[in-house]
Amino acid sequence: MTDQNQSTDPIIDENSIIAERRQKLTKWREQGAAYPNHFTPSHRAGALQTEFEALDKTEIEERAIEVSIAGRMMLKRVMGKASFATVQDATGQIQFYINDEGIGADTHESFKHWDMGDIIAASGTLFKTNKGELSVRCSELQLISKSLRPLPDKFHGLADQELKYRQRYVDLIVSEQTRDTFIKRSKAMNALREFMIDNQFMEVETPMLHPIPGGASAKPFKTHHNALDMEMFLRIAPELYLKRLIVGGFERVFEVNRNFRNEGVSPRHNPEFTMMEFYAAYTDYEWMMNYTESVIREVATRATGSAVLTYQTKELDLSKPFDRLTITGAIEKYAPNYVGTALDDLEFLRSELKKKGVDMNAAPMKNAGLGALQLALFEEVAEHLLWNPTFIIDYPVEVSPLARASDKDANITERFELFMTGREIANGFSELNDPEDQAARFLAQVAAKDAGDDEAMYFDADYIRALEYGMPPTGGCGIGIDRLMMLITDSPNIRDVLLFPHLRKEEF
Repeated sequence: MTDQNQSTDPIIDENSIIAERRQKLTKWREQGAAYPNHFTPSHRAGALQTEFEALDKTEIEERAIEVSIAGRMMLKRVMGKASFATVQDATGQIQFYINDEGIGADTHESFKHWDMGDIIAASGTLFKTNKGELSVRCSELQLISKSLRPLPDKFHGLADQELKYRQRYVDLIVSEQTRDTFIKRSKAMNALREFMIDNQFMEVETPMLHPIPGGASAKPFKTHHNALDMEMFLRIAPELYLKRLIVGGFERVFEVNRNFRNEGVSPRHNPEFTMMEFYAAYTDYEWMMNYTESVIREVATRATGSAVLTYQTKELDLSKPFDRLTITGAIEKYAPNYVGTALDDLEFLRSELKKKGVDMNAAPMKNAGLGALQLALFEEVAEHLLWNPTFIIDYPVEVSPLARASDKDANITERFELFMTGREIANGFSELNDPEDQAARFLAQVAAKDAGDDEAMYFDADYIRALEYGMPPTGGCGIGIDRLMMLITDSPNIRDVLLFPHLRKEEF
């Protein structure tokens, strides 16, 4: 008994199925017809279903529409003199009707031994069955590619979540929901680029291999370039190169590409991830907040048809103006037990963080100032509660080495981070364009690295040289594309929106 029967059949050992299918492949090879490469379909299932959905059985028969189509066989029914196959291509499914009269007895007999998962091709005439199902009455039929491994049970798909991530190719075959997620992601990415270009931003590409990691506080991946005999780093952010382009005279630039950070894996983190960073001369962080809000609202609307999303059964309304709160304002709003407490007292903050389990003797907390301690408390007690879109503003200078200091308070910067559904989505600021101030900030970062902070920045002398040529006032922002796609596709885990997320090494 083969596995081409329905799901009520007894379970057969997978190795036995593979061995049987290999025997079929051997026989196919002996016939000299294995893996043909000359069939090009003229039609797609989805387009045919859309075009002829409204026509009744008689109208389609009268038109005698000739089609050719190919896809993976997802269902097979052999009924004596006639057989049926449900075939799936990238756009949808359609039924093949097969009999001796149409394709000949020999080909029909061969078809009876083909397996679900095989890729097959047919030419024939469209018709509708008595039940109204659009079908192809096959006049030619051929096997294009052999599936040696059985597909998962069609009623359960891939039940193991790790297998869905590890064998995404199978997940895409059997799960319409997974296919829809990545189709929606593609539409959202197209909308993102269109919106940026419509607003006079120029798309650019900057290096992935950096001689000095910069643009963010993160642990880099290290590698070695043999020809130049030098240590290099996979980029943690494109920021410093994009701002070099602002110096060079490109006043609005953006890049959508990968960043790499040698950090943990979680439902919100993957070692490589997609970011969009964009910079606009003669703007500031206020302009950037307004524009970032517009970008996210527009992309969500174009991808889903609405600015009001449902995320994990709860409404997420992007149509309303996003909230804006300071770090301490957010603590007091979302952790009201801190209202009236000494949020400007270092010892009080250190005590509260210690109660939350934060190691106060390790970098970067060991030497943290007031602003960094307030930010750490915010991350512990308020960040996860920010469901509605909220800009947190006025970040301390000590944790914002690339942001312009505020003219009103030298201890804070013109910086924001955007949060929604309890996670950070974007980070932006008025860019620091004073080369002497930037050099001093870099030196402070070097001191922090020497003190044990692995995520502190390096001193980038060439970037300082670029600033010394003069950079106009500039606003910049980075949006975490994968996290945004989680919201747009209602996906709880970042791995759900990555075609091939990173996993522990598989042992074969």
